[in-house]
Amino acid sequence: MAKALRDIPAKGRLALTGTPMENSLQDLWTLFDWVVPGLLGDRKTFQALFRTPIEKQGDRAAQARLNRRLRPFMLRRTKEEVAGELPPRTEILDSVDLPKAQQALYETVRSAMDTRVREAVAARGLGAARITILDALLKLRQVCCDPALVKTEAARSVTDSAKRTRLRELLLELVAEGRRVLVFSQFVEMLRLISSDLDALGIAHLSLTGQTTNRAEVLQEFAEGTAPVFLLSLKAGGVGLTLTEADTVILYDPWWNPAVERQAMDRVHRIGQDKPVFVHRLVASGTVEEKILQLQAKKQALADALFAEGDDDRGAAFFDEATLADLFAPLTG
Repeated sequence: MAKALRDIPAKGRLALTGTPMENSLQDLWTLFDWVVPGLLGDRKTFQALFRTPIEKQGDRAAQARLNRRLRPFMLRRTKEEVAGELPPRTEILDSVDLPKAQQALYETVRSAMDTRVREAVAARGLGAARITILDALLKLRQVCCDPALVKTEAARSVTDSAKRTRLRELLLELVAEGRRVLVFSQFVEMLRLISSDLDALGIAHLSLTGQTTNRAEVLQEFAEGTAPVFLLSLKAGGVGLTLTEADTVILYDPWWNPAVERQAMDRVHRIGQDKPVFVHRLVASGTVEEKILQLQAKKQALADALFAEGDDDRGAAFFDEATLADLFAPLTG
């Protein structure tokens, strides 16, 4: 897409975005290399002068230089400035303790994945082992969500699922109060499990995933009040939708990128909403999910530092070998 943009003939260029930086400062370079070519140098120069010092070393001077260089070319309007009439949004962290059987499964998977990742990093280096690392973390996250997602012999005998149990309790309470709820998960299979639970509880619900073919009809049904609960995959339902009929959002599993989670919340908390909005985060205590929240905070600090007034710097490194060791540490708490 970046290459295709460069072929468009234009005398002036303007970029409009709600998330100028999602994953790293490289996102920002890509935008400005088109809007104001040369402002941040070529890719390698930007990496050496700004990205590596800021992201890996927490270099305040480099952050301040970047801020000063960008400031004349950026106009920022926050949601609070543009939509000051929006009702309040309350975020609730719902920590859930895993039962012993699920803890034991987590430790079994964690130990195996820790060994696998260490071997991959030793053989190929941190960068080249990225796919192995992400796959290992995926398996740990699946254990936290529900043992049924884990396709191993050891997982088949574990029927207890702390977060799934907590979600059932929470949805019964919310629906009884007359609330309309969006439930987000990255895992489509997890949404199917939740759907079967809702069927058993007699709670009407709708689902939207990447496999949904009648998307418009499903959205219309929710708008008309057909069901109080709407199950959405994070990718299919996280952007491009206005669902202000709902007043509650449940994030079943945390995602690495805080910007993606904010986009999910903003399906409800946007212009047209006239009710207070509540966001529940379900997090398995002492697991990789708590570590993901810590990484989110570091990424958010990096994004905030980009827009800081003056030469303030709140950026920090957010992924290195020490972070990797922390992600695969044994259960705590």
